[in-house]
Amino acid sequence: MAMPAPTPRPVLDKPLLHYGRRVLERTAPDAPSAEYRLLGVRPLTPHIGAEISGVDLTGRIGEELAAELRQALLEWKVIFFRDQRGFTPEHHLALAGVWGEPEANPFFPRGETAGVSRLAKDAMAVGQENIWHSDHSFMAAPALGSVLRAVEVPPEGGDTMWADMGAAYDNLSEETKARVEGLTAVHDWVPSWGAVMTEEQIARFRRTLPPVEHPVVVRHPRTGRKLLYVNEPFTTRIVGLSDEENRELLDTLVLQARIPEYQVRFRWQPDSIAIWDNIAVQHYAINDYYPRRRVMERIAIAGVPLS
Repeated sequence: MAMPAPTPRPVLDKPLLHYGRRVLERTAPDAPSAEYRLLGVRPLTPHIGAEISGVDLTGRIGEELAAELRQALLEWKVIFFRDQRGFTPEHHLALAGVWGEPEANPFFPRGETAGVSRLAKDAMAVGQENIWHSDHSFMAAPALGSVLRAVEVPPEGGDTMWADMGAAYDNLSEETKARVEGLTAVHDWVPSWGAVMTEEQIARFRRTLPPVEHPVVVRHPRTGRKLLYVNEPFTTRIVGLSDEENRELLDTLVLQARIPEYQVRFRWQPDSIAIWDNIAVQHYAINDYYPRRRVMERIAIAGVPLS
């Protein structure tokens, strides 16, 4: 009697690699249904990313519009706007203010307006954000969100991708969920930003930016949804594990962001704007446009300690 053929196995035998369906929930199961009167919402995937229409962000943002913008971001985790012509740094600050106060990245170049960072990349300043990460996770109170505006974009390339870290958590095996429950991880900027600094510069920044700890699994501060909160450049180790255990578990966890089903990809145009929930997602700026020029302006929104 012929034996059945063995089930094919992936080349990389990692727990995150499996075939078939994944759990992809847009919101927590008990979240109320969202209704929008002032916004048009066009989903880019079933669970993350939506393009918003019907709103001019250079106009006054009243409380009803602000409430719908906040709801759309909680529901879709990253929202996009096209053709926001005449959008000034003052409009940028007002839009970010819908969610909170601006927070400066200590390592970013400053723009002409306080609170606005200008990120210009070309043949002389190569983009280095092409790694999955969460902004400011090396701070005790990481940024709640970010508002990014395209000033100048290459004719092709330069897209940005976002990954839903709620989906990343939901699709962990039950064994891994139990294993990471209650664990904390150390986040530190030195392995990434410090790689291009002198020892004196590192020591100066260290005085105000020591390593911090966050839970490996956080509760979103506004929705309560469980989210995986480790990222490749800033999470250096999980507290209480051996070096071998750290390497094995962190490899599994940080790779979750790379799964395409959890992602959305956005093609920038001049005057496009993206707003993302920095606790709920990680992002990756695709660096495929060198040596052409790409100029963006960003405001990060101050956050709260995570639990």
